[in-house]
Amino acid sequence: MARPTLHELDARRLLCPMPVIRTQQLIESLGKAANGEQIKVVCTDPGVLYDIPAWAKVHGHMLVDTLDEDYEYTVIIQINHGEES
Repeated sequence: MARPTLHELDARRLLCPMPVIRTQQLIESLGKAANGEQIKVVCTDPGVLYDIPAWAKVHGHMLVDTLDEDYEYTVIIQINHGEES
């Protein structure tokens, strides 16, 4: 099975709520064709370790991983444009 496409979003030096807003904007710009692809968001605001996973859960996206290293915080989510019933 092929690895999903990984899009990177540099949200360093942005404070809440901008990393979440930029993540949402990127997902919207990619459209439904990006279903199953992943986004790696790199930030300097530690709040993203809670904010982005919470936002992703509410919107049906899946948290893949988080990383806290050298004052940079990385969140990887998988895009899910599941069909609603």
